[in-house]
Amino acid sequence: MTAPEPPAAVALAAADAEARGLAVEFVPREPGQRPAPVDGLELVKTIVVQAKDRFVLVLTPVGAQFSWAKLRKLLGVNKLSLPDADGALAATGYVRGTISPLGAAGSWPVVIDARLAGRRIAIGSGSPAFGALVSADELAVAYGASVVDLTSE
Repeated sequence: MTAPEPPAAVALAAADAEARGLAVEFVPREPGQRPAPVDGLELVKTIVVQAKDRFVLVLTPVGAQFSWAKLRKLLGVNKLSLPDADGALAATGYVRGTISPLGAAGSWPVVIDARLAGRRIAIGSGSPAFGALVSADELAVAYGASVVDLTSE
């Protein structure tokens, strides 16, 4: 069995990572399913958050909740919201479940939960057919991300 051909979204994500000097491994996955757990690999969700007229990409462990209060304080705003599916697509170029900083439309700030520091993580690739494996620390450097404690209180 051969690996499926990466779709255009994965090519865009790969080109963005390469331009930033970021090593990323793209792995096939069953659409609609999370990648199988791998020792030492943290599954991560990318959440699109709207702060006034800009968006922020927040990366946090899949099973974790983050503190909205801590995020508001970090961003210096009183109100944050989640765009609907169409808004998230417009902001990133990716549909929910595939959203990633890799190749995302716009140059939105990235915030990474400190729980991911030092970990190898699995994030979206822009395609439901592939996941992206990357070092959280290297991702933070490549995107100038803020790595902060977003743990819910």
